[in-house]
Amino acid sequence: MTPSLVLACLWALAANVIAMTPSRDHHWRNAYILIAIGIPILGYVTMQHGPWVGLLVLAGGCSVLRWPVIYLMRWLRRGGRDMDVRGPAE
Repeated sequence: MTPSLVLACLWALAANVIAMTPSRDHHWRNAYILIAIGIPILGYVTMQHGPWVGLLVLAGGCSVLRWPVIYLMRWLRRGGRDMDVRGPAE
């Protein structure tokens, strides 16, 4: 197995272990850290194995970090406006 896929598997293992631990902020801080670490790993996998394997690794990462992806999709659907639920920022 190539180093990029080993790193991707270790990232997935760490993400699943983190998901099993209790957290006061519902794992948002951990999600930001996992995203910051996962993006370079995704680029490395794509560079070594091509876009199709990169898309598979991306899909795996999105399945682990599904709530940040859901909130991103909601934000994009609104056109990138402010995320404040009370209305537009003044």
